[in-house]
Amino acid sequence: MLIDINSVQELGLLIRATRKHQKVRMDDVAGSAGVGPVFVREVERGKETVQLGRVLKLLVELGIELKADVPEDVAPAFAALKLTGVKPLKPRRPATKSKDASAQNKGKAKRDASFDKD
Repeated sequence: MLIDINSVQELGLLIRATRKHQKVRMDDVAGSAGVGPVFVREVERGKETVQLGRVLKLLVELGIELKADVPEDVAPAFAALKLTGVKPLKPRRPATKSKDASAQNKGKAKRDASFDKD
């Protein structure tokens, strides 16, 4: 059966209804999907900032297939992208000291130097 999903909240309700219908406890489905029970609770309650990859694991575990209804002329472009892929994201740079922290350290060094003169 196809059900229209128009919001994160609706997807959460569908996940909850499916889990309850299958008589599966939240912690059991979480464990078998490789996510935590807090994550399952957040998804079921419609939290909008959950990780999509983890939601997909949960859907697979519950037997829910995610499909997209797109215009027919999009299918060839999608097929081509599946073959060629996309350029991978560049890794994030490691966190560096902020300018404020650097300025504070310079000020401290000046203070330390003035104490040395005495």
